[in-house]
Amino acid sequence: MKFLSKFYIGLVFLILYAPILVVILFSFNKSGNLSYFSTFTLDWYIELFEDKEALNALKNSLILAITSSIIATIIGTLAAFGISRAKNRYYRQTLESVANIPMMNPDIVTGVSMMLLFVGVGAIVGAKSTLGFWTMLIAHTTFNLPYVILQVLPKFRQMDKNLTEAALDLGCTPMQTFFRVELPSIMPGIVSGLMMSFTLSLDDFVISHFVSSPDFKTLPLYIYTQTAHEVKFSMYALCTLMIIAIMLLLIAVNVAGSMGERRALKKARGH
Repeated sequence: MKFLSKFYIGLVFLILYAPILVVILFSFNKSGNLSYFSTFTLDWYIELFEDKEALNALKNSLILAITSSIIATIIGTLAAFGISRAKNRYYRQTLESVANIPMMNPDIVTGVSMMLLFVGVGAIVGAKSTLGFWTMLIAHTTFNLPYVILQVLPKFRQMDKNLTEAALDLGCTPMQTFFRVELPSIMPGIVSGLMMSFTLSLDDFVISHFVSSPDFKTLPLYIYTQTAHEVKFSMYALCTLMIIAIMLLLIAVNVAGSMGERRALKKARGH
């Protein structure tokens, strides 16, 4: 049974990571052919940094992902705070269900509905050009919100309510109590929600396709236009750099989380 369980786990990880390994491997393939690997080269990375259109698309994606994830994290954290404080159980469950609907909604339905909304509002206000960066920012912030709430809300439930009451009894205002007591307790959930929002926004294609304009093209949209011809091997290099960056970010967050838990444990033992 042990062998079968290990074999099954290994097979699952192979299926998950085989495409990523193929992308990384062939980003160093000099032949520029997926049929065989010839020799090691960095030519595709050099070509990538000379491709101004690809770098501009990457810059747009990073700006959009960072901005939308920060806004979604702030709004989502406040929404989770409000849901956790709702006293009526049925009202609270209704709010949670409504917040989860966008996650279950197909991306194409969300994208089309948002496009119709933006075009309709643009027609009402008489705007010549409706779609662009701001519509993409609103759309990305909207579909990121449920994921932030999903990460932060359990942290509010796990938090010791006695600490909040003690802070209020000792003279802290509700605002001071939130920032000094509650915020540090829910910080792991906030960081998780921020990271999830960033990655979801960075690789979103379907919704972006419906609410974008030719003036503001993100990286997934740029890569999609490449598939109309032949995908450049510099795109493999770009994907490899993004994979490495995300892995380093995950390692940094995990290390920071472990260090925070150790400090909290030492502090608890000291008291």
